[in-house]
Amino acid sequence: MVKGRKSALVAAFAALAVLGAACSSAEGADGGGTDGETGGGGGGGLTGDLFVSGSSTVEPISALVAELFAEENPGVGISVQGPGTGDGFELFCNGETDISDASRPIKDEEAAVCAENGIEYIELEVAIDGLTVMTSPANEAVSCLNFADLYALMGPESQGFTNWSDANALGQELGGIGVPYPDAPLTMVAPGEESGTYDSFVELVFTDIAEERGQEEVARPDYQASANDNVIIDGIAGSDTSLGWVGYAFYVQNSDVVKEIEVAAGTGSDCVPASDETIASGEYPLQRSLYIYVNRAKAAESEALRSYVDLYLSETGLVDVVSQVGYVALPQERRDATRSTWESERPA
Repeated sequence: MVKGRKSALVAAFAALAVLGAACSSAEGADGGGTDGETGGGGGGGLTGDLFVSGSSTVEPISALVAELFAEENPGVGISVQGPGTGDGFELFCNGETDISDASRPIKDEEAAVCAENGIEYIELEVAIDGLTVMTSPANEAVSCLNFADLYALMGPESQGFTNWSDANALGQELGGIGVPYPDAPLTMVAPGEESGTYDSFVELVFTDIAEERGQEEVARPDYQASANDNVIIDGIAGSDTSLGWVGYAFYVQNSDVVKEIEVAAGTGSDCVPASDETIASGEYPLQRSLYIYVNRAKAAESEALRSYVDLYLSETGLVDVVSQVGYVALPQERRDATRSTWESERPA
């Protein structure tokens, strides 16, 4: 059975788990390759325990793949946790986990810790996510913001702003398209520094502006921060004039209680909503790749781990599961590249 905290999304897709397990059971004891015809379930005779930790964004994908795998392999216990990408890499580079879920690539300093500890890994891209900027449905005054607006309201120079309108001068100076901002309390709720979702947003939105202005490349420190996406959703829904961001799938699952703010990259850019189509096409400016990192030595020792990754990289995992939990499947050529990486580096 799957142990630990599981996303509520997993229960919603129990039927898919049963179907996926039935389909993968014909694939053989080891799961074989990882092309579109392979389920990689493991044949039911596998035993052991797997520990997957890291990004709360990637957690729903890994958890649902674990459900699929567990249906066919009840002798394998899989714990899937989502404390955040940074916390996950700390565990992974200390050799405490088999797979690290990540909503950004591993940082140089994290890779150095892995190297110091003798941890070799295989990086596998598994999905595409859009970072959705959100507010409360009650906030009718705001419908689109560009990067300059987001920096003015949530970047390093906005510390101490308690009202949207406090950012008017900075937003106008930078070329924001949302100026003047509403005269209303500004309640920012967003991922904390331990989250890969935080890192991705800062890199995409704040970095260029901060560098040009000689500022630190961070979000303002005085906001409600959490590594739990559901806590962020609750916070944004709970304040009529909130502002924050979260992974696209969590917005999709909660679009009845939060409101999306469309995003434009620059002053003359179009406002673009986050959707499967705009994220897949690259039109939406806030998007990033999602990854899993596999401990090479642990994979060499564990047939269960190899088979779990086989299933993860099958069409069931990279297309059906990714789509079911609300993310965007990689284009075919990128799915093929991920499978090619695994096939070339997968321990025998």
